[in-house]
Amino acid sequence: MVANFPETAISTDRLLLRALEEQDAPGLTAMLSDELVQTWTGHPRPYTRADAEDLIGRQAPERRALGRGIVFAVTEHLTQRLVGLLELDRTDWHLRATEIRFVTAPWARGEGYAPEAVLGTAQWLFEDRGFQRLELRTAAGNTAAQQVAQKTGAISEGVLRNAAIVRGGEWGPGPEEHTDLIVWSLLPEDLDPPEPAHPADQPHALRH
Repeated sequence: MVANFPETAISTDRLLLRALEEQDAPGLTAMLSDELVQTWTGHPRPYTRADAEDLIGRQAPERRALGRGIVFAVTEHLTQRLVGLLELDRTDWHLRATEIRFVTAPWARGEGYAPEAVLGTAQWLFEDRGFQRLELRTAAGNTAAQQVAQKTGAISEGVLRNAAIVRGGEWGPGPEEHTDLIVWSLLPEDLDPPEPAHPADQPHALRH
C-alpha cells in the first residue's frame, strides 16, 4: 500500500488550511497569475481558469493518492477568503521528510500569513505525522521567501548552484534564467521553546 497523507485540515490562530474546492478556482487563477508568483514559481504562464480547475480536480488529488505530498488552500478564519496556497511535495516516507512550497496572494501580503501557515504545517507534520524534516528551497533573488524561512526559525543549510529556473528574476516575468537555490530546514527540535537561561526564569505552577 502506498503511504500518503490523510484528507485533513490544519487550523492556526488566523488560518484554515484545507483541501482545494471547486469554488477556489477564480481566486486561485488570480493568485497564480500574479507577476511575482509567475516569476518565482513554475506554474503555467499564462495561468488560466482551466489550469486552476486541473490543479483542483486532478493534480492535487493525484499527488496525495500517489504519496508525493498534499496541497492546501490557505484561507482566513474570519472571512473564508483564499489568501494562499501551500504544497508539500517530494515526500520521502522512509526518511519522514518532505519539501514545502507556499504562495501568498497579492491581496494578502504583509500580514504574516506565510510563516503562520508554514509553522502550523510543521507542527502538524512533526507532532501528528511523525516527520523528522521539513525542507524549504528559496531562489537566491526571492528575498520575500527567504524572510518567511527566517521568521519560521528555519536553518539555512547551504546553496544549490544553478538548481532552478526563474522567469525574469526580481524584475518580474521575463526570459527564463538559471538561479541558485538556498536550502532551509526545520526539524522537530527547532520548534521547541528555548530553555530558560536562569533557574529563576523557570515557570512556576500557581498554588492555592
